[in-house]
Amino acid sequence: MSTTIIRPNSAPAEIIRDASMSKQKDMLARHYDRLSDAPQSGEKVCATFVPGNLNELIMCFDMVNNLPEVNAIQSGLRKQSGPYVLESEKIGHSEDVCTYVKSDIGMMAKGNIGPNGRRMPDPDVLLLSYTGCFTFMKWFELLREQYKCETVMLHTPYLGDGKITPEMIQYMVKQLKQDVIPTLERVSGVKFDIDRLRENLRRSAKAEDDHLWVLQSAKNKPSPIDAYFGGIYYVGPIFGAFRGTDDAIEYYKFLREEVEERIRLGKGPVTPDGDMPREKYRLVVEGPPNYTHFRQFWKMFYDEGAVVVASSYTKVGGTYDYGFRHDADNPLESLAEYCLNVYTNRNLPMRVDMLANYINEYEADGLLINSIKSCNSFSAGQLLMMREVEKRTGKPAAFIETDLVDPRYFSAANVKNRLESYFQMIEQKRSSSAAA
Repeated sequence: MSTTIIRPNSAPAEIIRDASMSKQKDMLARHYDRLSDAPQSGEKVCATFVPGNLNELIMCFDMVNNLPEVNAIQSGLRKQSGPYVLESEKIGHSEDVCTYVKSDIGMMAKGNIGPNGRRMPDPDVLLLSYTGCFTFMKWFELLREQYKCETVMLHTPYLGDGKITPEMIQYMVKQLKQDVIPTLERVSGVKFDIDRLRENLRRSAKAEDDHLWVLQSAKNKPSPIDAYFGGIYYVGPIFGAFRGTDDAIEYYKFLREEVEERIRLGKGPVTPDGDMPREKYRLVVEGPPNYTHFRQFWKMFYDEGAVVVASSYTKVGGTYDYGFRHDADNPLESLAEYCLNVYTNRNLPMRVDMLANYINEYEADGLLINSIKSCNSFSAGQLLMMREVEKRTGKPAAFIETDLVDPRYFSAANVKNRLESYFQMIEQKRSSSAAA
C-alpha cells in the first residue's frame, strides 16, 4: 500500500507503506482526534509516559491517554520539533535538556497544536510511572507548573541488582491502592472496578502474543521486518493508547498475518521505497532513532542491504521476550511487574545480556549503537556496553551519534561515513572467518 504525502512548496513524495503501517497511522490519527474532542465530549485526559504506561488502568476510569514523548516524536517526523526546541531554549531551558521535553514545552508555548492541526487538551491528571528515567520527573514538574493539575507518581524500584523481588511488587501494589487508584477515582469521578481491569489485561495478553511473534519473525532469513525503523510503527499501538483494547488485538492479528505472508513469499522488509531487495547485513541496534531525518536515516541502512533484526528501543515500552504477559488473575501485581520489566528500568548488565542474546539468537552480524546526545537514560554506559557485547559475541560493534528531535544534531555525512566504515568492518570480519 502506498500513501502520497504532500509537503509545502515541494513535489509530492511517494512513500511506500505496508497495510499495517497505514492501519497504525489511522489508529493514531483517530486517537489524536479523540484527544482534541475531549473538552467537548467531557472525557478526562491523563498524561503519562510510554515506559511504565498503565493504559489498562487508565481506561478503567474512562480517561483518554496522552503521551508527551509521542507528541514530540510526531513533531519530529513532521519537521516541527526544531522550532519548538528553539522556543524552549528561548524560555530558558538548557541545550543539554532532553529534546523530547523541549519539543513538548515549545509546542505548548506556540499554542499546543497537535499533529492533527488541532489544539491539544490540558491534562486533568499527570500519572508518572517512574521507570528509570529521572528526566520524566522533572518533565512532569514543568507540566504541573503549566497546567496546575493533579500529579500522582507510581515509583518503580530500579533493578540495580538485576532481579525483581516480592518486596518490590508489594511496594508498588501498595502505591497503586493508596495513591494512584484513589487519585484517578477522584479526578475522573469513576469508581474503580477490578473486574474491568482484569478484562483489559486479558486483551493486553492476547495482543502481546502476536506482537512478540512479529518481532521474533526477524529470526527468519531474510527477515520480513525491520525491527528498528519498521518497529517504530509496530510497537505504536501496544506501547501507547491501545494496549488493553480490541483495536490492539485486531491490529496485531492483522500485522501477524501480513508478516506470515511476507515469510511465505520470501520477502524482506517494506521500506519507504518499497520492498528491500536483498538482505546483506543483519544488525542489532541499541538506542532510539533520530526522528527529524527518519526517512533519510533509514535509507542509509536499506540502500546498503542492512536490516535491523532486533533493537532495544522496541522494548522501551515493555519486554515480552522473557515470558512476561499481563496477568488478569493478579491484576495489580501484573501492572507492577510490567513497569519493573521495561528496558529503561534494567541495569547495564541486564541490557548487555539482552543485546548479546539478540546477536546470537537472531544471527546478527554485529551491534550498532545510536547514542542520543540529550538522552542520558539510554546513552549512559553505552560505550562500556558496546565493548562488552563485542567481547562476548566476537561480532564487530560501532557507534554513531544523533539526537531524538533536534535537527541540529543530525549530520548525514558523518552518520553515512560511519555506517559505511562499519559495513566494511563486517565484510572484513566475514573474510577473516572464512579464511580461518
